[in-house]
Order: sequence, then structure tokens, then C-alpha cells
Amino acid sequence: MATAAKHVPSGPDWIHEVKYDGYRMLVIRQNERVRLLSRNGTDWTKRYPWIVQAALKNRERHFVDGEAVVLGVDGVSDFNALHSRRHDDEVQLYAFDILVRGGEDLRPLPLSLRKSNLARLLRGRPDDMFVTPFEAGEIGSEVYRAAVRMGLEGLVSKRRDRRYSSGRSKDWIKVKNRTHPAMSRVMDALNSPSVRCGSGPDLNTGKPLSCQLSGEDRTSHDRSPDGCL
Repeated sequence: MATAAKHVPSGPDWIHEVKYDGYRMLVIRQNERVRLLSRNGTDWTKRYPWIVQAALKNRERHFVDGEAVVLGVDGVSDFNALHSRRHDDEVQLYAFDILVRGGEDLRPLPLSLRKSNLARLLRGRPDDMFVTPFEAGEIGSEVYRAAVRMGLEGLVSKRRDRRYSSGRSKDWIKVKNRTHPAMSRVMDALNSPSVRCGSGPDLNTGKPLSCQLSGEDRTSHDRSPDGCL
């Protein structure tokens, strides 16, 4: 889990991703079956059939970490539509990490290598499982400001040289758009424990993240081979 911060970290050692507004989801595909587990371990396999079918189409064993989202007409994820359950059969997965591929445990590998494995796993398979757009290295503050203008929830920055960690870590930094509806849900949660908070929006073109946030086409599902846009 990411640690909240006010500023996007700088330097060459970070990978920056769009923060989707959805449900964190672990996709486990092995032995000819698929399971979808929420962050707290709830089995949501029957709830999101599109993701299950997409995972089944890939014959390779894999454990993928990502965000289940519903996209609005503007290409930005819509948490209210997701939470309403009226669109369960339209929910897609934006994958940002991979724990297992084939017979190999990838968790000890640095994030940069896990990203490469994830991109190879999902290459050429635009069937409701997509690689979360990201950009490596230094990005300017204008990228975050562009994300805010687009109505995205924010950005998540991750150390590219770190192994996989399932708990909260300072190696993952989230900078939220304070005008985004998700911030209101966080405040509501202080008074209503039953309110559930998601974790971020969309973008999926074949272009650098900075280009996407500057207003270029963001409806394509093309990806570069390494997953870095």
C-alpha cells in the first residue's frame, strides 16, 4: 500500500503511475481456474466475469496485482458506477504488478523487471486486463497538474529497484488530487466505517504518461512492449 505525500518524488529511481479509482484486486490464474481476491481477502470471482474470462484466455499461470475499474465515457474511471454494482459485467482490470509468472516467484525481483514480465504476459491481449500506464524517471510537476485538470485521482510513484511488498511502504508514494470525489469519501469514512475507499482513475494509450496527460488521445489500447508508455 502507498504512503500519502504532498509532492511527487523526483529523481531517476521512481516509476510513476496513474492512480485509478477502483477496487484493489489480486488475480490468481492456475490449474485451469481463476480467483479474484479483494485487498481484504474477499472472493469476488463471480462478481467480475470479464476479468475472469480475460485471465482464462491467457494459458500461462500468473498472479497479477491491479485495480478493478469501470471506465466512464471520458476514459476516466468511475467509482460510483463500480460501487453501484450495476456495471459488474463491464469491470476491467488495470494491472500494475505481477507476483508469479509460470513457475517463478517474481516478488524478489525489482519492480522494473516485474513490470517487464507483466507487459510480456499481457502483450497483445486487450481483453479487459491492461497494463497500467506508467513513466520511469524524472517527471515534472506539470504532469501532476495535468492529472488534476483531467479529473484523475492522482499519481502513485514507486521505487523501481524494490521487491514486491504487500504492506504499506514508503517505497510507494501516492499524491492525491484533493478536489477529486475520492477525497470526500475519505472524509466520509471518518464518520461512517462502512464507506469503502477505492484507489484511482484510468488512461491506456501507447504513449508516454506525460503525453497522455497533456491532452493527446487516450482511448487506444496499444501498449509498448515493455509496458512503459
